Amino acid sequence: MNRRTFLQWSLLGAGLALGAGARPARALGKRLKLSFKPYTLNLRHAFTLSTTSRTTTPAMLTQVEYDGISGFGEAAMPPYLGESQESVAAFLSKVDLSPFSDPLALEEILTYVDGLMAGNTAAKASVDIALHDLVGKLLGYPIHTLWGYDGSRAPRTSFTIGIDEPEVVKDKTREAAGFKVLKIKMGRGTDREIVEAVRSVTNVPFTADPNQGWSDREEALDTIHWLQEQGCLFVEQPLPKERVDDLAWLTERSPLPILADEGCQRLTDIRSTLGVYSGIVVKLMKCTGLREARNMLTGARALGLKTLLGCMTETSCAISAASQVSMLADWADLDGNLLISNDPFEGTTVENGVLTLKNLPGIGVIPLPGLKIP
Repeated sequence: MNRRTFLQWSLLGAGLALGAGARPARALGKRLKLSFKPYTLNLRHAFTLSTTSRTTTPAMLTQVEYDGISGFGEAAMPPYLGESQESVAAFLSKVDLSPFSDPLALEEILTYVDGLMAGNTAAKASVDIALHDLVGKLLGYPIHTLWGYDGSRAPRTSFTIGIDEPEVVKDKTREAAGFKVLKIKMGRGTDREIVEAVRSVTNVPFTADPNQGWSDREEALDTIHWLQEQGCLFVEQPLPKERVDDLAWLTERSPLPILADEGCQRLTDIRSTLGVYSGIVVKLMKCTGLREARNMLTGARALGLKTLLGCMTETSCAISAASQVSMLADWADLDGNLLISNDPFEGTTVENGVLTLKNLPGIGVIPLPGLKIP
């Protein structure tokens, strides 16, 4: 990368406008084209949380084309986000990228996309991811390289064990034998039984995620002390997000960090977590994509908050995108692609429990043969 290209991208990443004369020659006289198609993710096991259980997750695959080059994106829509294939299609149908002739104008383009309608964060993320993939390909570098991050410093990721019967939990834990950290879903009154089932198979550290499933703060504190004894690292969203005072009480007394997941969606939510949580969970589908995820991770660290970079049930497209900023997080939980059986992409893998990025331009993802959008 020459110095001028590096400086151009550095300014772009900082959200600063570039003068028209700084544009690459290929950015002149072309137009961006967005296309999309619905896709259903099939889970390898039923995915059971404190309040829901499912065997599929609706998704939308996106593509942004420019001068014969395509960038790929994705929206994944678990029930609690409140989005669907129909709502995402309706939103994306409103997105008109034809007025934009310069794909490097990400700040301008993504500000336009975000301002079209409130909410729709997964739909917005699908455009953000595709645009970053496209720009990386146009410049010929991975996104993490363009932003100055060392891909070899990607963290280890946890592997998620959903709520299930003890014998099934044991089988799932055995399947995750190569991982150095597990994430255990909780919140249906069988927490200790599930942890004991996991502990009968492995002694690796784990994290706990009740998904707002606990109700009594005193009981929650007692459980957290027990979890610490079992090798737990932190707890995600133990109580309903509306119970701010109880969460602050619990965080103040907890021997483990308490992270906001449902309680922190976007960049503007971070300040409200101060004094209530120990840290935040950043997910591309919650915060509209890579641009805001990067700002959330750096902003939270500046405020002294811990960060977990997480995911939904997703394909390797969204997981590979999140991996580009994984070096900024204290912990990573990027296993969504490993939970499905019909991944249409190849991208970031897990080697000996550590995220391993492909050294490819853009987000480092390759569509499997036959994938066409739309």
